[in-house]
Amino acid sequence: MRPIITFFAAWLGGSWLIVGAWLRPLLPGGWLAVAAGFIVGVIPVWALIRGFQGASYPSAITRLLVLRPFWYALLFMPLLAIATLLGALVGLPFGALGAGGRWALAVSATLAVITALVGWVGTHRLSVKRLEVHMPRLPAAFDGLRVVQISDLHVGPQTSRRFLQRIARAVEQASPDLIVITGDQVDDFAYDVKFFNAAFGDLQAPLGIFAIAGNHDVYAGWDGVHRGLSEAGFVVLVNESVAVERSGQQLWIAGTGDPAGKSWPRGGGQGAAPDIDLTLAGIPEGEPILALAHNPVLWPALAERGVDLTLSGHTHYGQFAIPSRGWSMASPFLKLAMGSHQQGRSLLYIHPGTNFWGIPFRIGVFPEVMVLTLRCSPGGESSIRIPRE
Repeated sequence: MRPIITFFAAWLGGSWLIVGAWLRPLLPGGWLAVAAGFIVGVIPVWALIRGFQGASYPSAITRLLVLRPFWYALLFMPLLAIATLLGALVGLPFGALGAGGRWALAVSATLAVITALVGWVGTHRLSVKRLEVHMPRLPAAFDGLRVVQISDLHVGPQTSRRFLQRIARAVEQASPDLIVITGDQVDDFAYDVKFFNAAFGDLQAPLGIFAIAGNHDVYAGWDGVHRGLSEAGFVVLVNESVAVERSGQQLWIAGTGDPAGKSWPRGGGQGAAPDIDLTLAGIPEGEPILALAHNPVLWPALAERGVDLTLSGHTHYGQFAIPSRGWSMASPFLKLAMGSHQQGRSLLYIHPGTNFWGIPFRIGVFPEVMVLTLRCSPGGESSIRIPRE
């Protein structure tokens, strides 16, 4: 926990010190008010740590009124600090160092509020997207198979029940043959799986509903999350594969672990660490494979082993994207950040997430229910494309 505390304190403390220095003349008590603001701002860190250590379970009220403002502060406070410094520099030649910084702070704070509102609206724009996946090794019996993918739901007691119902209805209306949930089912705490199961436990698909571990499921305590998902009837795959059958033919569903398991042993996290060789060990040579890997960083290793299609999530596309430019807030940090990719005959689709994490903020990329129709490709072509009307 020490690195987390240090990071949050430095990130928020440094930003608030700059903003507070310019607000100080307007605040009753001056620096004492600035210090009090800092203390109030870091209190949520204590609540987070107690939760991660299992000492408490944050309620819906705590997450909405304590933790959510904290996440907003983490996002916007550094931007306000930078704007304040830039405004001060502009005002400096005119002897208006303080006024310039405060005007810039006021303008940037107004823009931040507008941006937050637009982002909040974006989290409620549920999108049902349809793609066709052409696979050379797909057996004829599976031609036309509908796979519905949802991902990164981050469900907790604070999650809108109405929105979760909309997601469940969208999945049902797609008439899926197979449902896959590619990680981050819960919002950081193992008990959250109760709310996930209440929302999605009644979903049905003829060939089953499969789930895998995401990094937040690992942070929450993978043993508890795994147990809860299994008890609800989901088929949870951790470095293992199973075959689904249709008219006597088979398609293998392989589920990996998540890289977070390597560094987060608490709550059984090490048991969720990825092992690609083990994941594919039971699959006969030449069989068609649909792999589920929460983190797309695992795809190159799966592609090298001939996996036909990999479905991932994790990135959320940074919750801010310009799809027409193929860019998102995740792009500067991740090589595989968004969209579809191909390596030889191996395909990857990165899901943008069906909910949000931290704060309700999505601009340019909206919550998604993905409906993938699998198609045979006897000519040997692999592709992910928008279906013809």
